[in-house]
Amino acid sequence: FSSRLFPLREHGMNWRARPLTYQEIQAFKKSKEVMERFVRAYQLMLRFYGITLINQETGELKRAENWAERFQNLNRFGHNNLRITRILKCLGEMGYEHYQAHLVKFFLTETLVKGMLPNVKSSALDYFLFTIRSRQKRRELVHYAWQHFRPRDRFVWGPHDKLLKY
Repeated sequence: FSSRLFPLREHGMNWRARPLTYQEIQAFKKSKEVMERFVRAYQLMLRFYGITLINQETGELKRAENWAERFQNLNRFGHNNLRITRILKCLGEMGYEHYQAHLVKFFLTETLVKGMLPNVKSSALDYFLFTIRSRQKRRELVHYAWQHFRPRDRFVWGPHDKLLKY
């Protein structure tokens, strides 16, 4: 399902899904219809996870009305973390890096700050963070994670001396 909605230039768990080529991605980006469908697919998956896209221009997100029920699903079934990683990678491929950053920050906030998604925390730190294409945004998010990670001395996703200076 997610390999069809969020194709990548790499093989995923579904080996029948053919990876995209660079040329195909460029063709997708030129089609207004394809890009609109992509955003609708993204919104569909966000709703499934209990998240709402509140601003299509910026990528800003918030909890959906059904967030409590959907977060239980996220905490219970780890395969969702693989799908989220795929979605994040695809957002980057399709030119929606700003969507990537908001989605990763959303999960960092829910795991590290609010403590609502404890079973997503490892994926958020080990995988979601490092799908971010923008080096600057990735640094900002690593710093954000470091600020909220406890115990801070166990934070292994960036050098502490650089994080202190950031």
